[in-house]
Amino acid sequence: MTDHRPTIMLVHAHPDDEVISTGGIALKYHEEGVRVVLVTCTRGEEGEIVDAELNTPENKARLAEIRDEELAKAIALLNITEFHQLAYRDSGMINTPANDHPESFNKADLQAATARLVALVRQYQPDVLISYDENGSYGHPDHIMAHKITVAAFHAAGDPEQFPEAGPAWEPKKLYYTAYRRSIWRKAWEYMQARGDKTPLDDPETDLERYVDDPRTTTAIEISKYLTTKLQSLLEHRTQIAPTWGFLALPEELRGDLLSHEHFSLIESRVSLPEREEYETDLLLGIR
Repeated sequence: MTDHRPTIMLVHAHPDDEVISTGGIALKYHEEGVRVVLVTCTRGEEGEIVDAELNTPENKARLAEIRDEELAKAIALLNITEFHQLAYRDSGMINTPANDHPESFNKADLQAATARLVALVRQYQPDVLISYDENGSYGHPDHIMAHKITVAAFHAAGDPEQFPEAGPAWEPKKLYYTAYRRSIWRKAWEYMQARGDKTPLDDPETDLERYVDDPRTTTAIEISKYLTTKLQSLLEHRTQIAPTWGFLALPEELRGDLLSHEHFSLIESRVSLPEREEYETDLLLGIR
């Protein structure tokens, strides 16, 4: 297909997830002429409002609408113009009553949800699909469901006998999971702990195994050039992200060191790739 434009599709669970793990690559690849398509699975109505000024009963009641507005502002900064909201209900954190809401993403029919994503894959013809690992990065039910439909769509979209109503078959070339390197998180937490901040390291129940092991990480994309804009985009999610949140509160020099790359795990490739001892540095390696 000679007029095919290189395309990356991001499949995220909630508004703000698109910035945290893929905001830098969205900016980078847009600048390089690559089309970046965002699919967000829920509207995020179970999110905790962290801004005290906004934490009112009225805003809680219309949180989905507010988060729609925040998302629109955030992705405008990321130069994402092709966006689809699947609009499932936020399932809430694991082991909360929202998990069982009949309209929640957690309770969605897997086949039906996959069919919706397959239709988008066939429409936009992405070369690369990106979502979360089988643990949903940190165990959130919506992240796990996003993982399930992304993996299913990666394998089904190229088969014309599956979901024939979803359009002509298209086979994505590479499947990635976002990767959170434990070494980077630990370094940040140790710094924050030393200055007296509470961190997950203070909690004996913290399970560092929920983050991707460093050896599993295959890909590191340099995003230093885009970091300022990425963080500005993150702050557009005002109900969810305070200026003192996590890495935002770190000194600039340490923040840049820790956040200079976004990391991924290449799970499946349908294109031949060279053997590498170092990290892959281009999600489209082998494609363009």
